[in-house]
Amino acid sequence: MDIGVLLPTGTAQWEPGDDPRGVVALALRAERIGFSSLFVNDSLISPRIEALTMLAALAPATAGVTLGTGALLPFMRRPVQAAQSLASIDVLSGGRLVVAVGAGFPGRFGRPMYTLSELPWERRFQRLDETVALWRAVWAGASSFHGELVRFDDLPPATKPFRPEGPPIWLGGATPAALARTAKHYDGWLPYPPDPADYRSGLTAIQQTAQDEGRSADAVTPALFVTVRVDTDEAAGRAQLDLYARANYGMPLADLQTIQAVVTGTADQVAAGLGAYIAAGARHLVLRLGAIGLAAQEEQLDRVAALIGRLADCAAWDLSSAAPDRTPAASRRPRT
Repeated sequence: MDIGVLLPTGTAQWEPGDDPRGVVALALRAERIGFSSLFVNDSLISPRIEALTMLAALAPATAGVTLGTGALLPFMRRPVQAAQSLASIDVLSGGRLVVAVGAGFPGRFGRPMYTLSELPWERRFQRLDETVALWRAVWAGASSFHGELVRFDDLPPATKPFRPEGPPIWLGGATPAALARTAKHYDGWLPYPPDPADYRSGLTAIQQTAQDEGRSADAVTPALFVTVRVDTDEAAGRAQLDLYARANYGMPLADLQTIQAVVTGTADQVAAGLGAYIAAGARHLVLRLGAIGLAAQEEQLDRVAALIGRLADCAAWDLSSAAPDRTPAASRRPRT
């Protein structure tokens, strides 16, 4: 069981006067008190510390935590350049990088960013998959790559990642097409379904398709992106999360929670809410702390850290109840 935290790299998550370098201090505190991963988000629309810059700063500053993107938007970067940057972070971190990717969403967080990146919105999912395939080819030392949308001749030698196969690459999204693509081409799944039942059904579909494709049923790491807040009661938590949702998305909590996983309330309520996703199969939780301001983020970090042991126990109990002939994990690298 891995439990990580999404770092507040966006200015909408800060209070006036917050020092951006405090994000690094928050990250070091998270590692020190027991979180196993640190993730950062990516965008061209909202002001924030650029994702790969943040991870490059964290790579030598941290010791053992996984460093991840949740999620990186590859269309915003030149694909060969991105392969070089990701390999460099993997080297600097000693092989601790995980790259969750996405293609963007309709509306404010989709088409405008494609326009700024000078790429068409159409066929964005194919472009994403081909970009990931290109990265893997570059890391393997290929001299050319020929997809339908992404094509390069005479690729120069590039920086080799710490791991010969490169960092694991996860996919977000929970549509039937996204589930199939995850099972066939990716090493992990990082969705945020509001209902744990949807997480369970999505993971079941991924595992079945993976087997159909000749992969192990557990070749794909089952992760979850979820917004959490531990408060005095659920009403108080929802009130604060409403402020957070409006600041970050320009929408009320009532709308956000129809799209994304949100868990709040007392420590017991949060543990139960996250436990429902663990029971549905999630094994790497990426927790976004629902608080504005670095001081408030630190307070939430400590409150959530107190739950880590309880959540790990939930996972251990769930695994102990599984069938005794559970297939051991095979290679995380999908077949191409």
